Amino acid sequence: MTTTDARTSGRKPAQLVDMNWDPITRIIGNLGIYTKIDFANREVVECHSTSSLFRGYSVFMKGKDPRDAGFITSRICGICGDNHTTCSNYAQQMAYGVKPPKLAEHITNLGEAAEYIFDHTIFQDNLVFVDFCEAMVKATNPGVLARAERTDAPRGDVHGYRTIAEIMKAFNPFEGEVYKEALKVSRITREMFCLMEGRHVHPSTLYPGGVGTMPQPSVFTDYLSRLMRVIDFVKKAVAMNDDVFDFFYEALPGYEEVGKRRILLGCWGAFQNPDVVDYRYATMNEWGKAMYVTPGIVVDGKLVTNNLIDINLGLRIMLGSSFYEDWVNEDPFVTHDPLGNPIDMRHPWNQTTVPVPQKRDFEGNYSWVMSPRWYHPDTGEHLALDTGGGPLARLWSTALSGLVDTPYVKATGGGIRITLPKGEKLPETTLEWRIPKWSNTLERDRARPYFIAYAAAMALQFLEEAMGMLQSGDTKVFENFEVPDESIGCGFHEAVRGVLSHHLVIRDKKIANYHPYPPTPWNASPRDIYGTPGPYEDAVMGQPIFEENGPDDFKGVDIMRTVRSFDPCLPCGVHMYMGKGKTLSTVHSPTYGANHG
Repeated sequence: MTTTDARTSGRKPAQLVDMNWDPITRIIGNLGIYTKIDFANREVVECHSTSSLFRGYSVFMKGKDPRDAGFITSRICGICGDNHTTCSNYAQQMAYGVKPPKLAEHITNLGEAAEYIFDHTIFQDNLVFVDFCEAMVKATNPGVLARAERTDAPRGDVHGYRTIAEIMKAFNPFEGEVYKEALKVSRITREMFCLMEGRHVHPSTLYPGGVGTMPQPSVFTDYLSRLMRVIDFVKKAVAMNDDVFDFFYEALPGYEEVGKRRILLGCWGAFQNPDVVDYRYATMNEWGKAMYVTPGIVVDGKLVTNNLIDINLGLRIMLGSSFYEDWVNEDPFVTHDPLGNPIDMRHPWNQTTVPVPQKRDFEGNYSWVMSPRWYHPDTGEHLALDTGGGPLARLWSTALSGLVDTPYVKATGGGIRITLPKGEKLPETTLEWRIPKWSNTLERDRARPYFIAYAAAMALQFLEEAMGMLQSGDTKVFENFEVPDESIGCGFHEAVRGVLSHHLVIRDKKIANYHPYPPTPWNASPRDIYGTPGPYEDAVMGQPIFEENGPDDFKGVDIMRTVRSFDPCLPCGVHMYMGKGKTLSTVHSPTYGANHG
């Protein structure tokens, strides 16, 4: 009997309470989570994800010089703006028919690797782990904390903490050792980023056609020295996360159901291979599969495709519950791709954004987020793919494809082996991430430190190859190009928190249509025209509640863990309301624990 069956068979009369978190403020937009919780049966029975902010980049990009697209779109986000610049440049390079020099690709890859290490570390250790730290567990599950105090940490020889509770204490905001060390690591990794891309987080040295970074030996050695300073921290982080998440499964039987949804993962690939990529649409399948993070769509644990052309053709932007006018009756911008494949009217190349402000209605329209879906050609389903917070989809897709085989990272079919060299204190270490049984809250969070290790390991390879080119005198970092009168392009990349695509249409040397799709619209999408909920909604709806508090002092920690596991940009503050506006508690943020506990 499954946990779900057990919960269903022993049900009590429902005790429903409206519980809403709005805003879960984000730098990219305003996220609200509206739920109905059955306290008698300890589960979430309904969930709606809303966004109350309209951005409109696709509207004001029209008519701009396409060469400015990378600089403009980096401002979409104050966290992962460089991912947008990189992705925009990929789309432009396809449209212009230009291939940057190999050294420029290495520099871009090194910048993006530093960004993954920086952002994932600060998010996991300073934001996600606030929900697992001693102060929070004490307030929500004191019985679990008591057990943690008498449970030895299996990997203590790596991270140095004797019990699980000691690890939890080390993550207490502003006071814990790991919390403070992660902030220092974020400074070092941001310096690594700036060496390659000039400025964080809006790059000043990334352009279509190459980079403006001067390829001097000191640029690479300065990056390497900083990378080696954080390599041991990365090893310890993996061990601490594994210990805490394994403990949660043991201490709270059934916790695998928290945030669990059908395995529907999307990854668009990252880290171009300079020896293969040429940015031509006709060869996109070949250079996509040569990426050092393999693109792919994983459905029910099986790899459906890792062909970027198929991935592109399946993109659909649906409305359903969004505040927009439909565009299906307008003239298409693109009827066929460069290979002659028909392009759907709901594809980003053909999308027109016409906002229709209106009152929020959970029976009708309730969000400024549209509903990106991927059309499965074999089943006819419009799949609400999620990114697994970024790392889960990346690792899963790369593992199943089995194509990545480098000195430091190897995809094995059932997992990923990552080898990190000897650091200041810890020896050379080989980590192995294995494909999990579930796509759930804990596995999304577990994947994050493993992908930090993955990015650090790949950075070592990019450094070696870049320094080898420098020694041989190959220092070219930019290729000239002309903007064509008419063209189309698409860029596929991984923002820190998951899939990122940019679709560009050029007419009369100007932008005629431009649509960037970062990961948060995929994850935060509302119900589509078929009534299919978006990933946040789906993951929260039906999940059990393990928090020991009742309705009067409920913190909602299990729900917050689920939403945050998707890495929905930065959770700056959460306000919680019950029923008719009665405030139960305020500020679930990094300051929690500084004032309590």
